[in-house]
Amino acid sequence: MNNGTVRANIKEGMSVGIVLKADQKTGKITRGVVKRILTNSSTHPHGIKVQLTDGQVGRVKEIY
Repeated sequence: MNNGTVRANIKEGMSVGIVLKADQKTGKITRGVVKRILTNSSTHPHGIKVQLTDGQVGRVKEIY
């Protein structure tokens, strides 16, 4: 597993596991394919924020 807190590790089209804002308390992982990277900074302690191809937005916790 790569580090989801580093922007350089994430590319559009990659399969990732994200935690949606609504699931932050439970930590439930949602799998999907990255459509857009929303975080501008090179790193983020809670994970890089991305939008999936289905429109869901969350922070990357796992890279597949």
